[in-house]
Amino acid sequence: MSAAPKVAALCGGHVSLAAAADAFLATARTANPNTHRAYASAIDRVIALLGPGRPLADVAEAEIGAALAELWGACAPATWNRNRAAIASWLTWCQTKKHWAAPSVPAEAERRRERADETRAVAKSAIHRLLSRRDIPLREKTLWRMLYETAARAAEVLALNVEDLDLEHRRAPVRSKGGAIEWVYWESGTAHLLPRLLRLPDGTSRTHGPRFLSERRPVPARRPAAADICPHTGRARLGYDRARVLLDTYAGLDLHQLRHSAATHLGEAEIPLQLIMGKTRHKNPRTALRYVKPGAEAIAAVTEHPAPPRRRH
Repeated sequence: MSAAPKVAALCGGHVSLAAAADAFLATARTANPNTHRAYASAIDRVIALLGPGRPLADVAEAEIGAALAELWGACAPATWNRNRAAIASWLTWCQTKKHWAAPSVPAEAERRRERADETRAVAKSAIHRLLSRRDIPLREKTLWRMLYETAARAAEVLALNVEDLDLEHRRAPVRSKGGAIEWVYWESGTAHLLPRLLRLPDGTSRTHGPRFLSERRPVPARRPAAADICPHTGRARLGYDRARVLLDTYAGLDLHQLRHSAATHLGEAEIPLQLIMGKTRHKNPRTALRYVKPGAEAIAAVTEHPAPPRRRH
């Protein structure tokens, strides 16, 4: 190889966007399945817009900013920040670890300010009405009920595989933010829906692969990992962004509101904080207290207690 091609290779001149993404997603920092899935989803969507075969060195910062704005510009600050951070980490790794010529996230695509806690608890009666609606597809009804009954994070539940489910004991292991294996538990509502969700058209049931599936088979540009493809149907694992959009479309809610509402309703039922922490798997009591706030129904009920009894005329 002559000097010029060597310099071009070192600078990333012949590295395509897809190849750069593959290299980054194979590193130790994305070893956690949940982390890998989140990074891959964001990066794949950006390179699908820019062209997977384009040389990394040919992409301008303005194009990165435009892609971010098109994909997540209208989303909530937390969603924008999460996906922006994934793209920034990838591009920074290309520059600092591989010494490839790569664009950066432009300054104008800055992080957005998030409120300390934007989550609102939903009244228990509203949750029950939502989960009993006949127009809600089986997949969404099962997912939302499971999120509420387990009080688990949406990413944890979406990452579950069929073989993870302990249907007899109504539980499943999840990988926490720190990488530890913990257990989530569900109630009879989820237990009733799960077998229906896993049933195939021929009457048999799925035994392996992602528990919640997308509507159709993935296109080649998305390149999901083998573990995210159902061996029975060929369909990919349902992604967080798609699940978020569906709940917003049907009910105008955010996925985290189901977890937040579950914790709030436990607090309203006077369940001890230690048990609420065990259910939600929060390690810091102050963090759990932030989520366990009385909802409107509980405040209305307690308001009646100080009122003096009415006199009879």
